[in-house]
Amino acid sequence: MVFDRAAGLYADPAKVHRIRHQGKQYRLEAMHLCEPSPQRTPVLYQAGSSPRGRKFAATHAECVFVNGQKIDGVKAIVDDIRAKAVEAGRQADDIRVFMGATIVTGRTDAEAREKFEEYRGYVSSEAALVHAAASMGIDFSKYDPDEPIETGKSNAITSNVDAMTRSAGPQWTRRKLLEQMVLGSRQAPMVGAAEDIAAQLIDWSENAGIDGFNLSRTVVPECFDDIIDLVVPILQERGVYKTAYAEGPMRQKLFGTPRLPDRHVAASHSRKSA
Repeated sequence: MVFDRAAGLYADPAKVHRIRHQGKQYRLEAMHLCEPSPQRTPVLYQAGSSPRGRKFAATHAECVFVNGQKIDGVKAIVDDIRAKAVEAGRQADDIRVFMGATIVTGRTDAEAREKFEEYRGYVSSEAALVHAAASMGIDFSKYDPDEPIETGKSNAITSNVDAMTRSAGPQWTRRKLLEQMVLGSRQAPMVGAAEDIAAQLIDWSENAGIDGFNLSRTVVPECFDDIIDLVVPILQERGVYKTAYAEGPMRQKLFGTPRLPDRHVAASHSRKSA
């Protein structure tokens, strides 16, 4: 990009190249419609921790979303993804893992519990099951509340099924699912005073090998305000959360460099400057 107003030149035509792709899903030969961002390739996210999802993440993802049920189960997934990344010619720390978490907190445990009970009053069990059915590929209406649910192969999000099996056991039921999804999200909520929540987050980070959390909403903006005002200061005091934003684009903040490293598979598709 030149941006030369005097010469009336916006971009150097000699450096604007066609993007050529011949693949199974689509064919492309055209120039991009806008200039690239400072980091050029957007940060690459992936969600899903099934065996197929882990393999894909190890090759392509920079950030991975996982569901949290038990620390040992999440750690096994994180370790497997990073081991596969090394096998693919990358480094284990080329990937950041963020765990889903639903948090209800307050200044005291009693305050948090009071909020939790209030939130429960607005939850639709039927809606929670419909939401779960869409992501798991299972028709829950066919089962009685305590009837074991059969899970099989599908084109849905199989990692959600695996996560529920890890949490509730192989013979899980509609009732167990609703106990897990008490506020409608796929993970059981963390409920407690800010001090306790901070301790739980630190415990997950240290023992499951995750890098951060993907927070589910409950009541907006209250749920986010509680984290910002009550939990974050405690994490900062304990030296586990930033007190200022780093300079640069998103990848710079996460990995210390604005561009994809040459060892990433996407780097082989970039056009190197002459």
